[in-house]
This record gives sequence, structure tokens and C-alpha cells, in this order.
Amino acid sequence: METKANYVLIGAFTIGVTLFLLLFALWAAKYSSDRDWHEYHVVFREPVTGLTEGGSVHYNGIAVGTVEDLMLAPNDPRQVIARLRLQADAPVRSDTRARLSLTSLTGPPIIQLTGGSPEAAPLRPGPDGGLPVIETEASALQNIADTANRLVERLDNMLSEENVQRFTATLDNIQSMTGTIAEQREDMREILINARTASEQLNVTMSSANRTLDTFDRELVQQLPSLVAKIDTTLGRLDSAAGGADAILNENRAAISSFANDGLAQLGPTLGELRGLVRDLRRISDRLDDNPAQYLLGRDAPKEFEP
Repeated sequence: METKANYVLIGAFTIGVTLFLLLFALWAAKYSSDRDWHEYHVVFREPVTGLTEGGSVHYNGIAVGTVEDLMLAPNDPRQVIARLRLQADAPVRSDTRARLSLTSLTGPPIIQLTGGSPEAAPLRPGPDGGLPVIETEASALQNIADTANRLVERLDNMLSEENVQRFTATLDNIQSMTGTIAEQREDMREILINARTASEQLNVTMSSANRTLDTFDRELVQQLPSLVAKIDTTLGRLDSAAGGADAILNENRAAISSFANDGLAQLGPTLGELRGLVRDLRRISDRLDDNPAQYLLGRDAPKEFEP
């Protein structure tokens, strides 16, 4: 009995030690795993269509972790919260940004991390002790979707019923105009011929005018020295005449002053007497015209006798 009891104790001890070692190994593995990985939150303000749990997370094109969980924000269902599990040595810093990206046209979307300058501080947990939050930026998918929406909206505005009617009317006008031009083809040809002839005549006229101007310019240049000499001589003579007139005025300044003072003063009465003389002569002339015999002989003119 004692031998069997010893075997039982030894077996129980062995099983207990084995379980303890197994639990210790699991704890050590979990502890090592927790030390090798860090978790972060990313809040997307756009749809994350195609992104699933277990999706890949890249940092500048290198895989550094996976998407552990996806859920809607409790306070705002328009936002999507993604919990990331990244390698502990991933350089996640305060200026690191996350966005959705595609590795291929047919592949699922991934989360792409960019930024992380060496000067920036490592990303720390929030004041409430929760997981650190990586800021997001608009993804290329969202930009493409926004651009496509704007293009569709502009196309819809451009292809409105009113614009379609205007476009149809413009095409009708163009067709009418081309038909009119086709009907007047001969007239258009004649107009073009006349325009070509007028252009040729204009070229000939311009050539003749250019030659005339060249000849005129050449003659003007040849005659310019003699003209300048004549103008210089004339100006010299005018200067000499002006000097002579100035000398004459200086020599006769006293006589001119006396005439201006005395002669002009006497000119007024003389003109008054002359005006009276002219008036008397006009009166005598009028009397001579009316009855010259009476004025000259002092009697009336003889009357003619008629038998």
C-alpha cells in the first residue's frame, strides 16, 4: 500500500509541476508578446469599405501590424474606430498620419501610416489613459470619390434639359449656316478672288508708296543742309533788323514821346473839325443833287414852255 501511495504522490507532483511549467510558459509568451506589440486607435471620418479585421497595416510601404478590431464610434456613428496592433519598434510619433490605401486595383484596402519625423515626440496615450490615437488624413480613395462626385454633378448640370435644348439649337444653326454657305459657294469664290486681287493691288500700291517715300526722304536729306543754311541766314537778317529797329527807337525816343503826349492830344480836336467839314460837304452835295440851279443862281430853274 505504501508503494502505491508513493507512486500516486509522485504522479500528482509531476502533473502539478508540468501544469505549472505550462502556465508559466503561456504567461511568459503572453508577456513577451505584449512587450513586442503596441496597440493604437485610428478614427476614420470616411467610409472604410473593404477594410476588415486582420487587414494589414503598413508604415511607408512596410508591413508593421494588423487591424485587430473595427467598430462605429459610440458618440458619432459617422466615424469608424480601428484598433491597430503594431510592432513595438514601429516609429509611431505625434506627426504620424493614417489613411486608407490600395496595394493593387483588385486587392483589399490597407491602412497606410506616413510621417514620423525624427524630431517629433513618440505618440503617448491620452489623458484618460486610453490607447494612443493616430490622426488621419484624406485618403486617395476619398479624393477619387469626391472628384468623381463633383464630375458627375458638373456633368449633370451641363447636360440639363435647358443646355441640351441650347446645344440642339446651336447644331441646327450651324447646319443652316453651312447649308447657306454651300448654296452661295460661287459668290464666296468670287469674293475670295476679288479679295486676292485687292490684296495684290494693295501690295503694288504699298511698294510704290515705299519707293516714293524713299525718294522723298533721299531728296529731303540732300536739300536739308542748304535749307538749314538759308534758315540760319534769314534768322541772322531778322536779328539784324530787330537790332536796327531797336536802335531807331532808342534814337527817336524823345520825338516819339513828344508826339505821343502833344500830337495825340491835338489829334482829337482836328478829327472833330474834320468830321464837321465832312458833314457840311455832304449837306452841300445833297442840295446840289436836289436843285443845283437854285443853289448856284439863287432862283428856281426856268420852266419849259409847251404850246
